[in-house]
Amino acid sequence: MTEPPNEAPSQAPDEPTGSEHRITSVSRAGLTFDVHDSGPADGEVVVLLHGFPERATCWTYVAPQLNAAGYRTLAMDQRGYSRGARPTRRRDYRTGELARDVVALIDAAVGPDGTVHLVGHDWGAIVAWSLAQHHGLRLRSLTAVSVPHPQAFVSAVKHSPQLLRSWYMGFFQLPVLPELLGAHTGRVEAMLASAGMTEGDLARYRREVVEDGALPTALNWYRALPLTDPRSARARVRVPTTMVWSDGDTAIDRWGPANSGRWVDAPFTYVELPGVTHWIPSQAPDLLASVILERVGAQ
Repeated sequence: MTEPPNEAPSQAPDEPTGSEHRITSVSRAGLTFDVHDSGPADGEVVVLLHGFPERATCWTYVAPQLNAAGYRTLAMDQRGYSRGARPTRRRDYRTGELARDVVALIDAAVGPDGTVHLVGHDWGAIVAWSLAQHHGLRLRSLTAVSVPHPQAFVSAVKHSPQLLRSWYMGFFQLPVLPELLGAHTGRVEAMLASAGMTEGDLARYRREVVEDGALPTALNWYRALPLTDPRSARARVRVPTTMVWSDGDTAIDRWGPANSGRWVDAPFTYVELPGVTHWIPSQAPDLLASVILERVGAQ
């Protein structure tokens, strides 16, 4: 794809259509997760997973385009972000737990035997890959945005500058300091701005993460990484998959996304967006929506 990124449209998403029951929240293991449910109530379901440090509102300009094409979208504020789902222990943020939260949403939407299309950006892509690896029978398709297959990420450390780009992951392991810098000094905002966040993106971060008190628990996604079984990263994916990466991404090197197909035993497409930063859902929503629609429409 060679066209330049489109500006995000100015209009707000359409209100949900249809009279059937809408999911506004889902519960699991004593936690309650907020859900944004939009589009035709009888449409095929597309679950949208946000990353760090964003919430479900990062899909504000993508979801309406999927809804207009006849798909129902469910975007969940995940563990650590929803006010009713902020446990303080880092072990509660292991990837397997994050994935099972999404399975609970899928169960609520389509029943215990139903399937959905899954889209994840940034950390949401890591959770999405985990579902495709270990709960693949619940998925019709996967669209991973920015972050590659877990084993491709590990291999990228050997074959590319990925380790240098991931320096912040070590910084986030420190206790207390990242929260202090993120909430009071503007250092984390400066880091996010250098990675391409616009003032609008940063305003959402301040309002929805810092001011809402979600930053300490959002950081637990990183702090739980040492507790995750590294063998789980090697599992192969047997779900039709599209991997989307942008060449302005300063956090993720190209090698991992471009080579993720090595770990996918199903139809696989790699899409590279030129001139777009890491924050694809908010900065190139039209391009991303078209890529998602191409994947979900092929199944």
